[in-house]
Amino acid sequence: MSLLNIITKQLIEVIEWTDDSRDTLSYRWPDEDKEIKNGAQLIVRESQLVQFVSEGRFADLFQPGRHTLSTQNVPILSTLQGWKYGFQSPFKCDVYYLNTRLFTGNKWGTANPVMLRDKDFGVVRIRAFGSYDFRIVEAPKFLKEVAGTDQNFRLDEFADTMRSRIVSVFTEALAKAHVPVLDVATRYSDLGEALLQLINPAMREKYGLEISSFVLENVSVPPEVEQAIDKRSSMGAIGNLNDYVKYQMGQAMAAGGEGSAAATMPATMAMGFGMAQEMMRSMQSPPSGTGAGAAPAADAFSPAAAQAAQTTAAPAALQVLTPEQAAQLLGVGLDDVLAEIEAGHLKARKIGSQWRIAQGALDEYLRG
Repeated sequence: MSLLNIITKQLIEVIEWTDDSRDTLSYRWPDEDKEIKNGAQLIVRESQLVQFVSEGRFADLFQPGRHTLSTQNVPILSTLQGWKYGFQSPFKCDVYYLNTRLFTGNKWGTANPVMLRDKDFGVVRIRAFGSYDFRIVEAPKFLKEVAGTDQNFRLDEFADTMRSRIVSVFTEALAKAHVPVLDVATRYSDLGEALLQLINPAMREKYGLEISSFVLENVSVPPEVEQAIDKRSSMGAIGNLNDYVKYQMGQAMAAGGEGSAAATMPATMAMGFGMAQEMMRSMQSPPSGTGAGAAPAADAFSPAAAQAAQTTAAPAALQVLTPEQAAQLLGVGLDDVLAEIEAGHLKARKIGSQWRIAQGALDEYLRG
């Protein structure tokens, strides 16, 4: 083999790169210390850019197409190399391919809850997540700030940086928008469009990237706030509290057990008092007559007497309740009733060490 053939084999005549990884952002073409032939062919496919770097400095940038590498077509490189017109010597240069296609479906999310001030809940912690699409638009800046001299720079190496940057911009934008947390779900698309206007200038200036689509998929609050929202919805569904208490009493009576006993306690007490009063009246009053035309003496233990006693005495028996009975009627805990008494919202009188609640005071409390 002649010396000319040996030298010719050391010269690169065609430079091209096909990407089959689907996640490569930039790729440094391996020259293996070979020199590029002046007049070699450079092939740049659609969705690609090629950046030449000579001795650590950015040289020419090539768009999609077939390019002949000559002193006329690489003016910046020719200046850096100090070539004279017509000088056809080979040259050394780093060749970086950049993938400019749209990288879709990238996920972002808040690693930790973000604290915001909300008009409904005060200071609240929220989590958010979604997706975004981006592409490379400024090759030199991307190589300088992100990829560097990496041989094969992939998407997963940059995902954490992108995610943290997006979360930072999202938090700032949501705080400035003053959108209530409960209304965020109805404005996902509006927030996504608004964030694009804020995040794109920062991404282009910092990394040479452009976010083409930003999607906000979900915003959630902590479990305790969700429970508070559910309770507020439940209270709205209940409506009239007095009717709800009556409904609860009816349900407890139908269900039986301890709940039924507590719910029917006032009625049972009323029946007992009524029967006792009827017995006293029958014992104190002499019979009206003993003849055939006289009406028979009323039987204090008959079903009719018991029903009449319950009807006449029930209002009197419901005049005074214990805190436990009030709690059962209201369907709440004993501590809740005692707290309302101590706060002065529910009027009650303390006899010895025990509280007693008038029925009228309970009715006034329910009416608000």
